[in-house]
Amino acid sequence: MPAELRFSRSDSRKPTPESSVPDFLATASWCARRGWPVHPLAAGRKIPAANCVQCRTNRHQPTDCLCLPAGRWCHGFHAATLDQRRIAQWWSAHPEFGVGVACGPAGVVVVDIDAHSAQPPHRDRILPGIPIADHVDLTGLANGFHTLAVLAALRGQPSPVEDDTTLRVRTPSGGLHVWYRVADNRRWHCSSGSSQGRALAWQVDIRAHGGYIVAPGTTTRDGTYTPVDTVREPAALPTWLAQELERTGHLPAPTIPAPRPVPPRAQQAVLAAGGGSERTQNMLSSVLAPVEACGLVSEGAGFSDTLNRAAYTLGGLVAAGRLSEQEAERALTQAAVAARPGQVRRAESIIRSGMAAGRKHPLYARRGRP
Repeated sequence: MPAELRFSRSDSRKPTPESSVPDFLATASWCARRGWPVHPLAAGRKIPAANCVQCRTNRHQPTDCLCLPAGRWCHGFHAATLDQRRIAQWWSAHPEFGVGVACGPAGVVVVDIDAHSAQPPHRDRILPGIPIADHVDLTGLANGFHTLAVLAALRGQPSPVEDDTTLRVRTPSGGLHVWYRVADNRRWHCSSGSSQGRALAWQVDIRAHGGYIVAPGTTTRDGTYTPVDTVREPAALPTWLAQELERTGHLPAPTIPAPRPVPPRAQQAVLAAGGGSERTQNMLSSVLAPVEACGLVSEGAGFSDTLNRAAYTLGGLVAAGRLSEQEAERALTQAAVAARPGQVRRAESIIRSGMAAGRKHPLYARRGRP
């Protein structure tokens, strides 16, 4: 266990001495003792360790994978475990693996605040659902720390950034992970702060069901995820923040069924769309709707197949000259990130493959259509 993580008095084990080689096995065991299921991250990176060759070449749902019952770690956070024997097996064989925590099974919601200074988006995207009048001076607003502070101030609450009652973890890029414990059985959704769909605030991501977070104490090639102060346990999710998450669509609608496969008529509707910016947007909306619908459920929505079908269709439209490749890739990526935050590399791979296949089959407009 990295020395900076430190154990509370209730821990039965003592922290290991600081060394040049991070003790990720100790970190994983420490997390599991707190009831946080863990899974391996690729060496030096913050993404899950790669699947086995068979899982990479034969796509299947995590629930159908034979690796997990056999004690292997394929499918990222779906393989997360509390089993100390399995944890010892994984990290003893691969001590270079970092540690990820599956947020949903761990019963935590993590507010992931980005510190990268950037030009803010349009005013209606800074705090989704909260209009910001044109006369309000936004000079100096450049990152997630600022937008979260504005949201908290509007609600008359302190920013989670300053919440010294809960576990906070400084990221190598200067961002902050604020951990909260979920006090009920509600399955909060993940989101990306840059998403055009569900989002709490610009440059503020939410890690919950269907996602994972880098464990405190994990070191990547960019640096160490370092706990702030001495608190090592998540506090209960504040009521006001839970209300904001609910307001911004981070809870599933109880009456919405799982998305169905895209019927052939959906593709026909896409082919009926013509040129022009408005028609292009309508066309994209039709194709991407099933991908965005996957965000309504954290698993079992057939996300990979749905995204692949959308990428195939847009690839055909690109080949027919009805859409630019950059526009198609950007739209697909935004929809995928909104539906499955934390799975960017997986989504990019599916998009590349689907579009490459689709470009071999151009989708020209029907005769008589513009």
